[in-house]
Amino acid sequence: MGGRPNLFPYLLLLPALFITLAIVAWPLLETVRLSFTDASLKPTEEFIGLANYEKIFSRRFPEVIGRTFYWMAISVTLKMVVGVLGAMLLNSAVPGRSFMRVLVMPPWIVPIAIGVFMWRWMYNGQFGMISGVAQHLGILAGPYEFLGDRTGAFYSTIVTDVWVGTPLVTIYLLAAMQSISPDLHEAAWVDGASRMYRFRRITLPLIMPAVATMGLLSAIWTFNSFDIIWILTEGGPRGSTTTMIIDTYKTAISRNRYGEGAARAVMIVIFLSSFAGFYFYMLSRMAKRSLSNDK
Repeated sequence: MGGRPNLFPYLLLLPALFITLAIVAWPLLETVRLSFTDASLKPTEEFIGLANYEKIFSRRFPEVIGRTFYWMAISVTLKMVVGVLGAMLLNSAVPGRSFMRVLVMPPWIVPIAIGVFMWRWMYNGQFGMISGVAQHLGILAGPYEFLGDRTGAFYSTIVTDVWVGTPLVTIYLLAAMQSISPDLHEAAWVDGASRMYRFRRITLPLIMPAVATMGLLSAIWTFNSFDIIWILTEGGPRGSTTTMIIDTYKTAISRNRYGEGAARAVMIVIFLSSFAGFYFYMLSRMAKRSLSNDK
């Protein structure tokens, strides 16, 4: 039939489209526009082309980029490894499994600011619990300021970020494991397959889509993590924990250089988009290779 097209479904999508344009597209376009100006506290702004981008790459920004990806890689890897192990434990038939599932949630449920302030207290060298216990066990000869040392501060922020993000990864992967039919494991067990073999050949391939999705989401959240680093160190000491999001905030808000801050924000979007594209490309290649091997 050659009747007129039905426009009703498209009309239903219009409110969602307008909301998306209002809260996503317009701020993004405005940020891109500001990145080409010298916007600051001045009442007027001038178009300066690519000067902001040239300025950020002529300073220490490349070092900040490398630190950000390194921080993200370690943190996300630890979250995924601990999350998989935790999901396996919570999915196994052990006494108190339901109670353990409740215990794993507080780091994610507690407001981030409160949890991070607790870690900041524990990292204190004079009265913090970690330094005190390490001295009591003979690991440290005296008080150690974890957040006052460049290396200590960097890895301390990673530990805190892993503590905050692992519960969500664990629960997400646990849900994926529980969707696997028990008959598959029972059949493999009857055939004499070991626990490790069943995990490698049954559990892991079936939860891989969930692992891939959570890995990407965790990478994006970690890359944009601001409150954990800011509460613990504010990017210090001497810039050792300054990531791209911290550097962007300091430039735009603390120094009131909105044009430079917008350019940094645009670079964050570009890096994350490129990373997501590369991530999906590698996943598709792995899936095709797996299919070819199965044939």
